[in-house]
Amino acid sequence: MFTPIKTPKVYDQVIEQIKLKIKSGELKKGDKLPSEREMSESLCVSRTSVREAIKALEVIGLIESRQGAGNFIKTNFDNSLFEPLSVMFMLQESSLKEMYDLRKTLELECGRLASKNIKDNELEHLSAILDRMYQSETEEESLELDIKFHYVIVKSARNVLLTNILEVISQLMDEFIRTSRMQILHTDNSREILLSMHEDLVKALKFRDEKAIQSAMEKHFDLIWKAYGY
Repeated sequence: MFTPIKTPKVYDQVIEQIKLKIKSGELKKGDKLPSEREMSESLCVSRTSVREAIKALEVIGLIESRQGAGNFIKTNFDNSLFEPLSVMFMLQESSLKEMYDLRKTLELECGRLASKNIKDNELEHLSAILDRMYQSETEEESLELDIKFHYVIVKSARNVLLTNILEVISQLMDEFIRTSRMQILHTDNSREILLSMHEDLVKALKFRDEKAIQSAMEKHFDLIWKAYGY
């Protein structure tokens, strides 16, 4: 199954061969890897090298170890990159403007795709969330509904890679939405304006109008940025 390895960086080469098997399709999501002994014999390396490679792939979220069952290619990658990305943002001291640009870029594209791919039940879900937003009595509830509203649009884009990227940074984005909304609510009539903008988003999606959804989202993000005094 594998090619014998002759290199000083043995565990790196073990990792590379596993990645090549995934790339070729020989290993797929949910597949079980051979045992450490089998891989060691096939690759002509020590079991320690195989074990180091497996641990490294666990850290980056490619493989999961199941007690008593073995090692498997993961089937769910939602949170695999969250920690490294969040650390990267902290180390680079990412600015509010960078977070704003990230959210705007991703959500505008999601909105464009959602205008083509959203399903009727998702439209109903958005309308139901919007109704609850109008009826909400606490800011905490309103915040949670706002976050749900935006992620329904993200999911309805029907782009797995784009959705996964947003899910990877979901906690960071959620905090950004929370901060943005709090800032907006400090202005006069802001709640009514924000609700009206969400209503425009729902209408644009119902009419499958790509230009309208882009326009509605642009206005929404303009409001967010102006709320910060820019």
